[in-house]
Amino acid sequence: AVVGAGLGGSATAYFLQQHFGPQVQLDVYEAAGVGGRLATVTVNKQQYESRGASIHALSLHMQDFVKILGLKQRREVAGKSAIFSGEHFVLEETDWYLLNLFRLWWHYGISFLRLQMWVEEVMEKFMRIYKYQAHGYAFSSLEELLRSLGGEAFVNMTQRSVAESLLEVGVTQRFVDDVIAAVLRSSYGQSVLVPAFAGAMSLAGAQGSTWAVEGGNKLVCSGLLKLTKANVISARVTGISLHSSEGRALYQLHYENTEGQGSAFYDLVVVTTPLHPSRSNFTFENFDPPIADLPGAFQPSVTSVVHGYLNSSYFGFPDPKLFPFTSILTTDTPDLFFHAMDNICPVNISAAFRRKQPQEAAVWRVLSQQPLDKPQLKTLFRSYYSVQVAEWQTYPRYDAAKALPPIVLHESLFYLSGVEWVASSMEMVAVAAKNVALLAYNRWHQDLEKIDQKDLMHKVKTEL
Repeated sequence: AVVGAGLGGSATAYFLQQHFGPQVQLDVYEAAGVGGRLATVTVNKQQYESRGASIHALSLHMQDFVKILGLKQRREVAGKSAIFSGEHFVLEETDWYLLNLFRLWWHYGISFLRLQMWVEEVMEKFMRIYKYQAHGYAFSSLEELLRSLGGEAFVNMTQRSVAESLLEVGVTQRFVDDVIAAVLRSSYGQSVLVPAFAGAMSLAGAQGSTWAVEGGNKLVCSGLLKLTKANVISARVTGISLHSSEGRALYQLHYENTEGQGSAFYDLVVVTTPLHPSRSNFTFENFDPPIADLPGAFQPSVTSVVHGYLNSSYFGFPDPKLFPFTSILTTDTPDLFFHAMDNICPVNISAAFRRKQPQEAAVWRVLSQQPLDKPQLKTLFRSYYSVQVAEWQTYPRYDAAKALPPIVLHESLFYLSGVEWVASSMEMVAVAAKNVALLAYNRWHQDLEKIDQKDLMHKVKTEL
C-alpha cells in the first residue's frame, strides 16, 4: 500500500513496480485528488499552476518521468525579475546577461561568484545519488543518504543556517539580506535561517534554468499511476496496526471513505503524506516499541491567483506601460505582506502565445503567509476581475525541528515525507521515492550489501 497520490506516492508506486516487477499488487490511497500539492486553478478557461511550478534543469528523475510518459517540457516564456524592499527595487534584471553580471558585481563584489561556487559544489556531490541509485544502493536513514553524498559536512548542513554557511565562505551580509533572503522567501516562505542544505537546493533552482510540464506538472502523478496500473482507492487512511504472519510483519491499514470505514492487509506500506499531528491524525497500533510522534511543524503558506491590472505605481512606475518585470521577489522587511509575485503563463502555451503587456490585465500568482485582505489587494492591483486563494501547509518550518525524521518506521513500513526536512522540491521527493523503493526491495530480499554501504563512490567506480 502507498498512502498518498501526490508526486511522492505516484513516484513510489512506479519505482516499487520497477523493482518488484509487474506482479506486485499496488493499492494507492488518496483522500483528496491525485497530484497533491501539484495543483492547477482555472482562470478564463485557462489552467495555471497554483504551486510546485518549476523544475530544475538537473532534475534527472523528473526528466525521466516526462520522457517515459510521453509528456513535453513547456515552452519557456522569457521575463525579467527584480527584488523589492517595500520602498524600491534593490536589484533589477535586464535583458543583457553581461549587464546583469556587472550589476551584481557593482552592488555585491564577488559575493555572487562565491555563492555560485558554493551551490555548484553542493550540487555536484548531490548528483552522485543518481549513480548510486542506478546501481541499486539504498539508505535506511536520511543521515546515511547525506553522508554517502557529502560526508559529515552534508549532515551538518541540515543543522546550521544558510546565512551562517554563506558568511563563512565570504559572501557579504548585504548580499545575504538582499538576494538570498528574497530567493528563500519566494521558494520556502522563510528567512535565511533555513538550514544550509535546503537553502542550497533552493538557490540552485534560482540560478539554473528551470522548466515545467506542458499541460501541468500534476500530469506526472496521474501518468505514473496509470502506467503502473495501480489501484487508486479514494479514502482517507486513519491508521495502521501490526499483525504477524509466518514470521513476517503484516500491516492492517484502516481507512474511511464515503461508504464508511474499512481495512485491508499488506506486506509492505509506504506513507508519503506528512505524519505530523498538525497535518494528520494517524494512529499506529500494536507496535512495540510504539512509533513516536514526529517532531516539527509546518509553515502556513497562501497562494492567491489574481486576474487583474497591476498597480505599478506601488513599485515606483507611475506609467504601467514602462513596468518591465514579470517576477517580483521581496526582501525580509517587516511591513511587506507578500513573499513574491509572478505574472504566470497558462500550463498550455501555444506557439502564438505572448505575455500580456504590463498595462493589460494579467494573471498574477502572489505568495504570502497570510491571506491578503482587500487593502493589500488594492495596494498590488489597480483593479481585478477574480481572486482564487489556496491555503497550504506546504513546507516544514525549518527552524522547528533539529533531528531528521526516520525513513524506516518498522520492518516493512516506510516513511517518505521526512525528506522534506532535508530540502523540499519535486526532485528531492522523486529521489526519496526511488530510495524507499530500493530500500524496501533490498530489505525484502535480505540484500544487505545494497543498504547503507560506506565509500560508495569507490564501489561504484569499481563496479563500472
